[in-house]
Parts: sequence; C-alpha cells; structure tokens
Amino acid sequence: MNLPRAVVIGGGIGGLTAAIALRQRGWAVTVLERAPALTPVGAAIGLMPNAQRALDVLGLGGRVRELSAWQGAGGLRTPGGRWLNRMDGQAAADRFGGPLVLLHRATLLGILRDALPDGAVRTGAAATLADPGGERRSAVVNTTEGVLEAELVVAADGIHSAARRALFPGHPGPAYAGYTTWRVVVPPPGRPFAPHETWGRGRLWGTQPLKDGRVYAYAMAVVPAGAHAPDDERAELRRLFGDWHDPVPRVIEAATARDVLRHDVHEMRVPLPAYHRGRVALIGDAAHAMQPTLAQGGNQAIEDAVVLAHHAGPGAGTGHGLAAYTAERLPRTTAIVRQARRTGRLSAADGAVTVALRDNLLAGVSRLVPGLVLRNFDGIADWRPPRHTYASGAPRGQRE
Repeated sequence: MNLPRAVVIGGGIGGLTAAIALRQRGWAVTVLERAPALTPVGAAIGLMPNAQRALDVLGLGGRVRELSAWQGAGGLRTPGGRWLNRMDGQAAADRFGGPLVLLHRATLLGILRDALPDGAVRTGAAATLADPGGERRSAVVNTTEGVLEAELVVAADGIHSAARRALFPGHPGPAYAGYTTWRVVVPPPGRPFAPHETWGRGRLWGTQPLKDGRVYAYAMAVVPAGAHAPDDERAELRRLFGDWHDPVPRVIEAATARDVLRHDVHEMRVPLPAYHRGRVALIGDAAHAMQPTLAQGGNQAIEDAVVLAHHAGPGAGTGHGLAAYTAERLPRTTAIVRQARRTGRLSAADGAVTVALRDNLLAGVSRLVPGLVLRNFDGIADWRPPRHTYASGAPRGQRE
C-alpha cells in the first residue's frame, strides 16, 4: 500500500516533531533541511509541561523529563540582587502537572532525530515551495535534487519563512520587538546559585542550570535593530551586565566570545489569516513568531506538530484537516503572542520611575499573593494534546 506523502521544509524542533508525528499517523515523510547538518541555532530550551505532554503523544516525553535540572527555589531579582519574587519549582510542577525541563537544543534535536529512520532527513537540501497544491492536485516543492510532489507540505522554515511569503505575499511578516538577545552555555562557574531572572532598566539577565552541570545564560537589552558590539559580544555583556549581582559577572567571565550568540527579536504582530493554504501548513515561528518572554516559541511549535498530525490523520481529507488545524491553533497561538508582548513591555521597561513602580509592585503583590507569577502561565502550561493519542508502541486498538 502506498502511504500518503508529506514533505517537511525545515529540520528544526518543529519540523522534526512534525515528521515524527506524521509518520506515526501513517505518512511517508521527508524532511528537507538547507543546512549541511542538523546544528542547532541557539543554546538551550525550556520545555514546559504543555510541550512535554505533546511529546508524550509521540512516546518521547519520558526521555525529556529525565533531563530535568530544576531544583529548589528560584525567582525574579533586581540588578543589585534584591529578590522581587520567589518561585517554588515544586509548586509549579503541582500546578501544571510537571516540571520545567531545561536542556540544550542539541540534546533535544538528537532525541527527535533518533526517532526518525535513516534517510528521512536530507541535509544540505534547500527547498522552495513551487505550488501549494489544491483539492485535486499535489503540492510541489523544488529542491536541489529535483522536484517533489506531496499530499502535504509542512513549512517549518522559521521566522523568515519563504513558504509563508509565498502563501501570504501581502502579509507584513514579523516586526522587530525593540530588543536584542544574547545566549550562551558555560561550564559551572564555581559556587552554586539559585536559578533566577533579573530585570533592570531596559535590560534583563537569566541564569539557569542544566542537567550536566553547565549553566545556560540569556540576556536582553533595548537597542536599535541590527546593532552589534564594536569588539565582541562577550565584551558587550560585560559592559551591560558586569556590575550586576553574583553570579552574573562570573558567568560572563566563564564564557568565550565565540560562544555568545546574539539575535534581534522579531514577533508576528499581525496574525496570519490562516495557518494553511492549499496542501501546505505553517508551524512554529513560520506561523506565529513570538517574543521569548514566556519561553513558548519552541513549546508552541511542538504543540503545532502534534495537533497538525492529529487532524491530518488517515481518512481525513487534507483540506478539511488543515482547516481544523488552523481553527485549533490560530486563536491559541495568537493569544500567546499577545501575552508574550505584554510581558515583554513589562520586562523591557527602561524609565527610572516606571522601573521603580514595576519592581515595588512585583515585590508587594508577590508577598500578598504567593504564586502570582505562575498564574501568568495558566491556560498555557496546562494545555493538553488531542484526546486520541498515537504514541509509538501503543496497542493498535488504542490508536485513533
């Protein structure tokens, strides 16, 4: 029996998750990645319980949870070290049904890649959407190795998605959010520390431990788009954050200049009218690029993938399935994009009076209403995948 054919453009987290999910639903899948290897862009990723439950559908949630490094309390601080808010990791796990798992992106990509058969992922394979297809014709993708026709194309080609521009040429696309970010993974910088995020004036720093003992750090500053350090980005971090509380200076000194990644942040301020057209579905940043303030970019791409596969299952017409996918995902992700933007405005505030009011309000309210910060993730981290699952290894009678 010939299986329906799916082509995934992009071999990142969303694209690989979609490939796994579609294969488990009976599709023959080919992933096209333009890079010569599946080298992750970025340093680490936090997977919240919503993404972990989505990975449970694929039989991969357990492997991810084994990498959980969250221990004890963390919270929100000022550059001088004052705690504005304390957060109990166990309280978060109890509220949302699981822990936060922080792992290196390379580790997650390895888990996903290992769940696919040899030959399913083609690297060094640039792809262009030539025809989105329709009810009676296949979609067409041009590659460096020839033309591929497919009953379904998944565009997971990132924030600057060429597929999105082809499907919706009149859409303005992502806009600069007003700040840039730095990310780095460093060896253990000596003395232990409590996980924290620190908010300053138009600047932010976060330091989090990984399972293997290394430390993931991320930073943000309000700057013009396209700006770069005159020397190197570690020196820029030293200028911006070198006098902040411990362990920030130690983490900066533990980094090497070549390991510090810098990227401007863009977001989809104007939602797309749909996440599909013809036989093509958009997922992840290609569909709904968002600010990283809720740590949901990769999490939502994983959700997209399992929901898309759920609606594109055997017996479902491609058009009907993709319409159902849009109907389920567009309202949810649009709301999260907006919530991330509101949180970004708060964390990126740079006026002296505004920042003082913000900090005092956060400290006061947190004392009066413990766990207030966690409420920001209600309706996000407690999401559950479609009821009928198709986890690998499930008895056939239990699959949809």
